[in-house]
Amino acid sequence: MILTVWFGKSHMDSIIILLLVGIAVGALTGITGSSGVLIVVPALSYLGLSFVDSVGSSLWVDIITTLSVIFVYFRHGNVDLKTSLIMGVGAVLGAQLGSRLAFITPDKLLEGAFTVFTTVMAYVSFRRSRNPSLKIRTRNLGTWSYVLAPILSVVIGIVTGTLGASGGIMFIAVMMMLFSMDVRRMIGTATLAMLLSAVSGGVSYAIAGRIDELASIVIGVTALVSGYFFARLANGMRSCHIYLFLGSVFVITSVSEVLKMV
Repeated sequence: MILTVWFGKSHMDSIIILLLVGIAVGALTGITGSSGVLIVVPALSYLGLSFVDSVGSSLWVDIITTLSVIFVYFRHGNVDLKTSLIMGVGAVLGAQLGSRLAFITPDKLLEGAFTVFTTVMAYVSFRRSRNPSLKIRTRNLGTWSYVLAPILSVVIGIVTGTLGASGGIMFIAVMMMLFSMDVRRMIGTATLAMLLSAVSGGVSYAIAGRIDELASIVIGVTALVSGYFFARLANGMRSCHIYLFLGSVFVITSVSEVLKMV
């Protein structure tokens, strides 16, 4: 598929926009482990792509971007492979289901639930910024954490398949509720799970021919580079600052979802 921006707008303006989007996506993923969907989809829609094609392209941007971010967090020992794979498998299954439910499930229902979810997690993140050791749960769930994690990840995968959000923030939220680990380790673990989720959803959109290869490559490669440097920065940041940044992302996500539904 040929990027429509080359015909609808100035060539140079389009390149600049895509490069800036890539830098922003790299910062978002590198510091918080979240998907760049909130940046990529509006930007590509502005440049002339349909919403569906923007979502599909966003998933492929996530696939490219997360590679460097995972590398940095893994080198710093901040990736829990067991937890990533458990959540990732659930998300892969959910993404396949979500891609099939995309045309029969009301987006407003999913967006409404997601808005409530992100609002709650914004509150939790800001509380944790004052006390990074604060736990959401009141008792240790033990092995039940590993039972609930893949179940909740299926829901995240469904959101991936329907709305294009690869679930980085949602994976972090699940870990905040079920596991006791440092925020940097949560971000690295969530990013690996997000990669699996994005691949599952991205393949479905690619098979349907609903991605823009050129836009995905330009944004993705730029984000790959910027994500590496921002991930290195995040691994040296204090936990309270990361929680503040993460809480801000949750707030922005909630507000954007409300504005979309109004």
